[in-house]
Amino acid sequence: VQLQASGGGLVQPGGSLGLSCAASGTIFRITIMGWYRQAPGKPREMAALIRSSGRSNYADSVRGRFTISRDNAKNTVYLQMNSLKPEGTAVYHCYASTPSGDYWGQGTLVTVSS
Repeated sequence: VQLQASGGGLVQPGGSLGLSCAASGTIFRITIMGWYRQAPGKPREMAALIRSSGRSNYADSVRGRFTISRDNAKNTVYLQMNSLKPEGTAVYHCYASTPSGDYWGQGTLVTVSS
């Protein structure tokens, strides 16, 4: 399974940005898709995850500002990030969990700065 992320870039505090991640390859079933992020000097943390059922989980720090969605037919996950804060600056990694294992994308940099 290969994960190709797109989006990211530079945004001002309070602004919005969207990420997307498409899975390709031999895919039987992706149970969970989502995003982890790693800020400079900090460990990787979960930002948002979504199950194939549509049930989602958010980190407390992003709940109410980020929205994760998923297109199961396209094996694609989306993350809409609103009201971004400087502490949201991080490399965002796409993640997929399947019965055959867990997979990671290459990461996309989001910089929140004026």
